[in-house]
Amino acid sequence: MNEPTQTSINCIIIDDEHLAQVLLSDYVQRMPGLNLVAKCNGAVEAIQVLQQQRVDLMFLDIHMPQLNGIEFLKTLRASNRPNVIFTTAYAHYALDSYQYDAIDYLLKPITFERFVQAIQKAVEYIELKKERQKRQQT
Repeated sequence: MNEPTQTSINCIIIDDEHLAQVLLSDYVQRMPGLNLVAKCNGAVEAIQVLQQQRVDLMFLDIHMPQLNGIEFLKTLRASNRPNVIFTTAYAHYALDSYQYDAIDYLLKPITFERFVQAIQKAVEYIELKKERQKRQQT
């Protein structure tokens, strides 16, 4: 029987609120298998990171200056868009988020318990996606 492999997931936090970045960074560091590659104050900064790093999962705020989170997602090609978990204080964007294949939608203030639930969904989804890609290559 094959042993399950621990997936290493490169994450990015995109949020203009410093306290939200600190909280999410702490949560990411507590979770085995998550690797925080960057914290960005907005979409423009995140675009630069995405061009330079492999990112598997974005924690994305919606209300940000210049480009909001949903506008930012629209700028990314769906074929190479990282998986996304929205992190916002606004519940009314939840339905819109699923048009962009969001894995989850976390309402601020985010508890660690709720964060863990979202990560479990993300890990399962990312592993399934990788398995599907492997099968398509063979």
